[in-house]
Amino acid sequence: MISTDVLVIGSGIAGLSYALKAAQHGRVHVITKKHRAESSTNYAQGGIAAVMDPADSTELHVRDTIVAGAGLCSLPAVRELVHEGPARVRDLIEWGCAFTRQEGRLSLGREGGHSHRRIVHAADLTGREIERALLASVSETPAITLHEDYLAVDLRVSEDESTGLRRCVGALVLDDRDGRFVAFDAAIVLLATGGLGQAYRHTTNPQIATGDGVAMAYRAGARIANLEFVQFHPTALHPAEGGAFLISEAVRGEGAVLRRPDGEDLMRDVHGQGSLAPRDVVARAIDAVLKETGAPHVWLDLSPIPTDTIERRFPGILAACAARGLDIRTDPVPVVPAAHYACGGVLTDRTGRTSVAGLFAAGEVACTGVHGANRLASNSLLEAVVYSHRAAEELPHELSRARRGGSAAHTETPEVPSSRRASAEERTVWQCRHEEIRRLMWDEAGIVRSTNRLEHARSRLAGLRQMIEADYTGGSVDASLIELRNLAEVAWLVVHSALTREESRGLHYNVDFPWRDNERFLRNTVVERDRA
Repeated sequence: MISTDVLVIGSGIAGLSYALKAAQHGRVHVITKKHRAESSTNYAQGGIAAVMDPADSTELHVRDTIVAGAGLCSLPAVRELVHEGPARVRDLIEWGCAFTRQEGRLSLGREGGHSHRRIVHAADLTGREIERALLASVSETPAITLHEDYLAVDLRVSEDESTGLRRCVGALVLDDRDGRFVAFDAAIVLLATGGLGQAYRHTTNPQIATGDGVAMAYRAGARIANLEFVQFHPTALHPAEGGAFLISEAVRGEGAVLRRPDGEDLMRDVHGQGSLAPRDVVARAIDAVLKETGAPHVWLDLSPIPTDTIERRFPGILAACAARGLDIRTDPVPVVPAAHYACGGVLTDRTGRTSVAGLFAAGEVACTGVHGANRLASNSLLEAVVYSHRAAEELPHELSRARRGGSAAHTETPEVPSSRRASAEERTVWQCRHEEIRRLMWDEAGIVRSTNRLEHARSRLAGLRQMIEADYTGGSVDASLIELRNLAEVAWLVVHSALTREESRGLHYNVDFPWRDNERFLRNTVVERDRA
């Protein structure tokens, strides 16, 4: 047992920025299941959206976010996000983030759905720079202990015997270095585990994005919302097998044009903003062209961008494409959509609280109400740092309340599997089930859906969940099975949520319900364990 005031699960922008502020109020332990820098934040190219230009306005940023969100954004949450955004960017600068500047001012890019240049960036490696600076600050903070190769298995929950109130009091964790299980006891737990992109065959997400936080929170009884809204980034480099390489939307913000296989402007007659239309519109348009033509990809034409701008603004993309034999200064780039971001997650209030006392969530794992049915580009890093800050502001009160709590409570510590060694045969079976989930989700719960395909996916996923759970409780457990268990859980939740929403809105498009139904579905899709 390791006891601490605050346990942070995840080491991206949400978890680390929260830890730095939480360290002012108590002892903080941060666990991350891989290397400390391995997070979705580290792969973010574009930047962080914030109103930093006097010619821009918070009202424009609010409007752009609401329009992209297709009617489901929480207006108070969006206003908080936008109004607090500049202060949180200044926090990052104070922690040492070296954002790109021109003539002493922050260089601001533009991406799809934005009416103004407001993307603060570090060339096209913004996430890597943010992660570097935050880790450096964490390493200099004595009150923070960071554990690498620690995979959270399940949350520990207590129940007050007199009131029935359930409270998160820590987590059961696998030390992947030696197979030991460690129990953390904590007054406050923050989930900052990122997304679930590995549930899909093609994704821009790193290997760690297996939906762990959503799955653990669901099993602990927390409310989950809007998981049907999975964003597919329109421009992953083709072929997108394995870990797809993302071509940032900022490229189109600088003038790049999407083209059909025959070279014609793909978006010209689809949307007034052309290649800078919101991501759901662009991804569906590309999907339609690929199905219509049978082509394996469409083209992204960077020729309208001056060569010196490409070299200065997109050095990471330039180098990555060059390694694949492409010179983006002269060659059109083959691109396809890939799963990118979960707009839903663990439902929180506007301070990061979940429906389970003592449990907070921030970043992609959370559903704060900001993104609605479709995330506006580069609002994700902003949401992570704004809502981790708001959660940290609650800490003095939350820690005091947790310490005053009585002892008449029963803690449900997840059962520790007795055996930790899996055979090669077992691992092969788990890998096959992993690939089946990813193919199933790509084919039947992807960019365009139908009720029949979703129902088939739900039925098959229900069977896979049972088999995987039987393997888990059977005694042979390692990190790959823990992640597979979580993937099966979140994949089922995505499909179940998609079947619940009998309309098409934002990122959820069902050919059987191709209209938007504000009378029935202008609301969140909320799922709780034992009520799904």
